[in-house]
Amino acid sequence: MEHDIIVCCECGEPLSHDEALEFDGNTYCQHCLDEVTFICDCCGEREYLDDEVCDDRISLCRRCYERYYTRCEACNRLIYNDDACYLSDDDDYSYCYDCYNERVGRSIREYSYKPTPVFYGEGTRFMGVELEVDEGGHSNDNAEEVFKIANSEKEHLYIKSDGSINSGFEIVTHPMSLDYHKNQMPWQAVMDRLIDMGYLSHKTSTCGLHVHVNRNSLGENCTEQENAVARILYFVEHNWDEMLRFSRRTESAMQRWAARYGTKGDPKEHIDNAKKDYSRYRCINIQNYYTIEFRLFRGTLKYNTFVATLELVNEICNVAVSLSDDEMTKLTWEKFIDGLDKEKNVELINYLGERNLYNGMEE
Repeated sequence: MEHDIIVCCECGEPLSHDEALEFDGNTYCQHCLDEVTFICDCCGEREYLDDEVCDDRISLCRRCYERYYTRCEACNRLIYNDDACYLSDDDDYSYCYDCYNERVGRSIREYSYKPTPVFYGEGTRFMGVELEVDEGGHSNDNAEEVFKIANSEKEHLYIKSDGSINSGFEIVTHPMSLDYHKNQMPWQAVMDRLIDMGYLSHKTSTCGLHVHVNRNSLGENCTEQENAVARILYFVEHNWDEMLRFSRRTESAMQRWAARYGTKGDPKEHIDNAKKDYSRYRCINIQNYYTIEFRLFRGTLKYNTFVATLELVNEICNVAVSLSDDEMTKLTWEKFIDGLDKEKNVELINYLGERNLYNGMEE
């Protein structure tokens, strides 16, 4: 009785009984079987290559991968679930041990780094601060010192490189209410430590203090928000001499980092003019979708000056929201100062006196 001829289903080569290998109902030679299948390093089962999940160290069937493994977000290496590391408790991105350590230890982030914002404080208005410091070194160790002080309980800030800074970095906060900045964010301790490490901010030609304000705190809809931004632009342009003195910048430095748009007749003309300009290096940068950015101010490591700056930004936003266009055009610097709440703006009142921008309020 003649035996049936056995052939490989892939290459068609005849096979002896000893050479014939069965898989998934098909017969293969050893070479072809190895070409189209693999052995899972987890369960030991053979599977088709189309179902392989692998890196340069391990091959898994899809079933084992989905049950027991994940991938490193940075290097794409396969990681056993129990060995995966996460930067925070609510972070969905997993990292291998090496990549996790690299990210935790790298305190100075690249300039493009922008995490999901975390909002701190009550109310509707939040301020995100960018404070540049220089002359103390572009040092991860120094950045880590600042990081530990500010983020001992919550992640208040992160630190980035900035090409405009010679030997320092940029400190960036998550959005915070004015009250949170003043009473819960440890700014005084941060600034004291920066000074101890030799950093400067005011006494440099490179450093600024930028304040972002969320647009949705300026109105309930896009029209209201744009009208408020228009009044902010009007206020800054029509009180330019006072704003320049407050900022501690020179006119040339302002022109380079926070230039004027130019004085126009009313708030609407100001916003129409500004919308034609796509530079972010303006006194009020309106290029961001969610915020406007006050870029006028020189950097500082003096706590009182820093708080006074935030109080001024807040009060400018207050009048821009509460006044009509006509009322804004009639608001002089003196009337603006006289309308300040003395108890809520202690540092601002003191700073205005120091800069000869205020001669006292009527009781």
